[in-house]
Amino acid sequence: MTSEPPKYADRVYRSGSALAAGVLLIGLAAWLGGDAMLRGEGRTPVTAAAALLLAVPLVTAFTFRPAVFAGDERLRVRNPFRTIVAPWATVESVKAAYSCELRAGGATYQLWAIPVSLRARGKATRHNERLAAGETPRGGLFGLGSTRDRIGQDAGQPRTAPSDVAVGELRELAERHADAPGAQGEVSVRWSYEIIIPAAVGAVALLVLWITG
Repeated sequence: MTSEPPKYADRVYRSGSALAAGVLLIGLAAWLGGDAMLRGEGRTPVTAAAALLLAVPLVTAFTFRPAVFAGDERLRVRNPFRTIVAPWATVESVKAAYSCELRAGGATYQLWAIPVSLRARGKATRHNERLAAGETPRGGLFGLGSTRDRIGQDAGQPRTAPSDVAVGELRELAERHADAPGAQGEVSVRWSYEIIIPAAVGAVALLVLWITG
């Protein structure tokens, strides 16, 4: 009897800065909206409630939701309003230009969870150019301190922007698992109605309040 190869947990790609922004914005909305609902007069509490119903789902969609899950059989992309599940056999390419894109099943999808930083890419390019020219690379603040940067890359080695590192890993996984039996199938797309419906209700409520105000 042959044993099945072990399955490992999915690799997860998320933007730390987006998560931090989400916490800040949700906290600000709760503070301002809650205060308006508790202390406001007339239609102010109702307007604040409608605004929160619109704002909270949208903030959640663009900060907390985006994530990319890469497993042995498939790539699951969770974007603000859609979730795309692409078996590895359907993945045609993963690339990063001004944004990260997945092409699978003949369609192209954005990878919101892996933002491209032109600044980080430019820093990596300048670092590699200094190495190629035989110059001493800068390490730490103002060229002092640690020989490793904040994403763990050795200051004395060629450097790659974080988005390009992630894209390279996804390409490697696609090539490695494309022929796996469990990696076959078709691309599926599901709309995030748990985000869309509350935001739409909040938008309609605000519109009604504005028209009748």
